[in-house]
Amino acid sequence: MARAKQYAVAASGQWTVEDDGRQRLPSGEVHAWEPGMNQTVCGLSLSRSQLVRFPHITWMDTFPESGGAADRVQRQCPRCASVAGRRGSDARPRWQRTNPRP
Repeated sequence: MARAKQYAVAASGQWTVEDDGRQRLPSGEVHAWEPGMNQTVCGLSLSRSQLVRFPHITWMDTFPESGGAADRVQRQCPRCASVAGRRGSDARPRWQRTNPRP
């Protein structure tokens, strides 16, 4: 049985929250990233694109309705969202054949 992949976040910027100690959170454009890899799910190199890694934040926490780390996220990469999962008002329904041939 295949296990679903857990994607972390790589972002173009970061900011810190002082509430419960110091916690780094993503800001700007976010990408899905698989820990242990040197590139995002959409193929961007982390070092060449100067993306900051957030291994402690999951991809689903970057959605505004999650109430997680999405306070200063401006944009989610659409290519990463198509692979890692997409939720919200811009989510398209999965492909479904409406009139199959017999």
